[in-house]
Amino acid sequence: MTCSVARRIEWGTVSSTSTASAIDPIAEAAPLSLCAREPHVPADRLVAEMVPPPRFDSVRFATYIPDPNQPSQTEAVGILEGFAAGLGGAHAVGTPKRRLFGRGKVPKTPAGPRGVYLDGGYGVGKTHLLASLWHATPAEPSLKAFGTFVELTNLVGALGFQKTVQTLSGHRLLCIDEFELDDPGDTVLVSTLLGKLVDAGVALAATSNTLPGKLGEGRFAAADFLREIQGLSARFRPLRIDGEDYRHRGLPEAPAPFSDEQVTKAAYATAGASLDDFPHLLDHLARVHPSRYGALTDGVEAVCLTDVQPVPDQSTALRLVVLADRLYDREVPVLASGMPFDRLFSEEMLNGGYRKKYFRAISRLTALARDAKGLVESRGA
Repeated sequence: MTCSVARRIEWGTVSSTSTASAIDPIAEAAPLSLCAREPHVPADRLVAEMVPPPRFDSVRFATYIPDPNQPSQTEAVGILEGFAAGLGGAHAVGTPKRRLFGRGKVPKTPAGPRGVYLDGGYGVGKTHLLASLWHATPAEPSLKAFGTFVELTNLVGALGFQKTVQTLSGHRLLCIDEFELDDPGDTVLVSTLLGKLVDAGVALAATSNTLPGKLGEGRFAAADFLREIQGLSARFRPLRIDGEDYRHRGLPEAPAPFSDEQVTKAAYATAGASLDDFPHLLDHLARVHPSRYGALTDGVEAVCLTDVQPVPDQSTALRLVVLADRLYDREVPVLASGMPFDRLFSEEMLNGGYRKKYFRAISRLTALARDAKGLVESRGA
């Protein structure tokens, strides 16, 4: 998780501390501040980083441990292994699809779903399986793309629609993690994009907590966009994965929040740690585009937060969900004081259309809080 000085400078990340103190291994150095960072991420970085995140860099189908009480998990591994093997016969990636000897019409994409869709609750290992599929697909890394739904829409925003189609059309596989449709514009955008990629011969794989035919339900007038949603559904073979959240399966309860003094002391004693007041961080996230939240955490070894409070509104909550995902992907522990993470979101939020996102964020932040417990205990803070 270490990050070189050169990389931080290359991506334009701004820190409240000097570069020297950011990487100084000597204890008691002044911590970083996420609120002082305003990263600027070039479009080529968005493309280059469309690979499984560090947490899932070494996962494989063989390292996935199915719950013996959930046969759908074992079945999913077998189906995905077969899907990956079948991609070895995909179209010649990186070149236009032409009929042999250059004559005749371009053959149409075979009928039927051109992708798989992993549906299940949070914490059943969907991202592990999706990343394993990416690793198992017989193609060079530059010819496979892996990103969250948010990162995919951000790529379109950075490159433009046509350039995105051109960039991804030569790929053999596009993996989309946490597939969600939060508004009608995204529905039409993604439906059109995936349609063009499938026509170009790109295989698709996605994960979500919502079956493809139910995307957008509870968040906007899905009936008005039924054709687009059904079009998306037709491109995937749904694969249900049942089970409980593995992040908390058989593990002790998440640690209770620490005091402000403990969090602050641990931040100063941990090289590469950041220290921020939670309400101020939420305000700062509103000024940074979610596509830059990954860069916001470059070089950060631990995130320390004081005065954690319930998020005030849904827009703020959704930004926090994206940050939680980026921290989880990068395995950055989170040490906090104030409210426990399971009280971040109101009952109204947890019962609303984005509830699955919020439960995922709680699950991931709780796992990261468990990882951070040692920052206090090992130093007697």
